[in-house]
Amino acid sequence: MRSLFSYNKDYYGGALMIFVGLAAVYAGTRYQLGTLERMGPGFFPTAVGAILAAIGLAIALSASPAAAEAGAHPAFDGRAWGAIIGGIVAFIVLGEYGGLVPATFAIVFISALGDKENTLKQALWLSVGMVAIAVVVFWWALQMQFELFRWG
Repeated sequence: MRSLFSYNKDYYGGALMIFVGLAAVYAGTRYQLGTLERMGPGFFPTAVGAILAAIGLAIALSASPAAAEAGAHPAFDGRAWGAIIGGIVAFIVLGEYGGLVPATFAIVFISALGDKENTLKQALWLSVGMVAIAVVVFWWALQMQFELFRWG
């Protein structure tokens, strides 16, 4: 019998994706689903949740036991946790007071700095690219009511 810690991070990441995906499916079914021709408000979150859960299942099933990796458990990485949480907080604050562009830039840039292998230049270019994608997808294509820049 394997212990709780004998799986690698892919197993737990996949399990988390399954959980989030199923939660989205559950939340989406509270709204009218509609059809493919006339989608209701619950169609998109239900579909994305199901896809997320399926991908999470594939990741979790492909995870190999970490026991073969000499039983080493990675130490707590405060930098990574701080960067992820800081990026989310910056997105919330800048989304409210700055708009889509600064909020997207901040979450990607700060979160990218959580990886010790990333340089400032790499984080900068990743952030610029993600801002361009976010503007095209969310503001232009989906026409979300999220101002590009908001002052105050």
